[in-house]
Amino acid sequence: MGSSPSKALTGLLCTVSIKCPRLASAAGIATTQSFQPLPFSNSDRWIVDANGKNVPVVGINWPGAAETMLPEGLGYQSIANIVQKLTETGFNTVRLTFAIEMVDDILDNGGDVTLSGTLTRALGSANGSAMLSKIISNNPQFTATMTRLEVFDAVAAGLATQDIYVHLDNHVSKAMWCCSLTDGNSWFGDTYFDTDKWIRGLSYMAAHGKANWQTFSSMGLRNELRPALTGAPNLHPYTWSTWKTYMTAAASAIYSANPDVLIYFSGLEADFNIEPAVGGSTLLDPGFSFNVSSYEWAHKLVFEMHEYDENISSSCPIYEAILESFGADATTKSGGNKAPLVISEWGHDETDASNAWQSAYSQCLTQFIVQKQLGWMVWVMAGSYYIRSGTQDSDESYGLLDHTWSNYRGVNSSAAIKQLVRSTYAAYGQ
Repeated sequence: MGSSPSKALTGLLCTVSIKCPRLASAAGIATTQSFQPLPFSNSDRWIVDANGKNVPVVGINWPGAAETMLPEGLGYQSIANIVQKLTETGFNTVRLTFAIEMVDDILDNGGDVTLSGTLTRALGSANGSAMLSKIISNNPQFTATMTRLEVFDAVAAGLATQDIYVHLDNHVSKAMWCCSLTDGNSWFGDTYFDTDKWIRGLSYMAAHGKANWQTFSSMGLRNELRPALTGAPNLHPYTWSTWKTYMTAAASAIYSANPDVLIYFSGLEADFNIEPAVGGSTLLDPGFSFNVSSYEWAHKLVFEMHEYDENISSSCPIYEAILESFGADATTKSGGNKAPLVISEWGHDETDASNAWQSAYSQCLTQFIVQKQLGWMVWVMAGSYYIRSGTQDSDESYGLLDHTWSNYRGVNSSAAIKQLVRSTYAAYGQ
């Protein structure tokens, strides 16, 4: 995404301080899983910790790549309150999204923008000032002159107090709501997708996280690569060979800047299709060949896949077979690039009235995740956004939390997420 509920290709198949003790939720969620030491690596199909023990990725998305370039929700809640809700639910990982534009400002445009400045620019003078007051009221350690990256640092520090891992995801280049085929962020060389600045931005954030974020575990190279319909003059061919050229270059840059973090590789078709990367070749691009073992960062690679409700099939066996044909067989692949797989975006309407948690999609996907012992990060924690597609204080029906980020959006939906948390840990013997 975030792609809910308007996924770009819907239907297309063809934080750092003394650690606080975890608390058990009222619903009895087991949230006392021990912190597994960093750095993580891959071992065959597993993510493993510094001691070689398998690591379950049980996560949620926290957006921070839209126009304000700030982690969402701070106008309604403190970082501490939001992190406590994550701990209560049982998550051990947050997929924190960012825009390359933030790094471009730091390196090319006179430095990072202040909290006051970024809110005014995104929301207007009056609304920006009002939001600034709310954010500082909730988070009194903030000031109007602190920078966007310092807010990210504060979120990372807050997550570290509860031993929650930070997975940093490059969502877009130009900060905005993602994703469409005409937003200029779609593919290498698109209107706003300068590949040199993208690689530079990833390297910068990898180094910054290494120096400043205690629980920094992993990075995602790019969110939902997809065809671009902008006609941008520097657009590269939409092929797996192009994918290999730039994704491997970016992975090498991250590894050089920070050899500790895992590196998540997304695929094509808005990250629904990763099969050629997993298999190492494709008839659609005869010149494409991908052998992970030939790279120095091979022990850091993780595949990621996104899967929203595409009405694939209401039969779980058929649904699972289709997912595997698009690369969800990464953990069992023979003769290809066998590696860990994380479903880094999936989700549905969290209101109880929708009954989406009971849909064939939700039931089949969560069953598949547990049975295959896959990692996952649900979209999304956000109950609302500072601004989304021009609408300020926009509600998010896919949000686990309500509009004010204070309570769960749905009783039954949140119970289903908590059950998935329990089942995932149990599948790992935790």
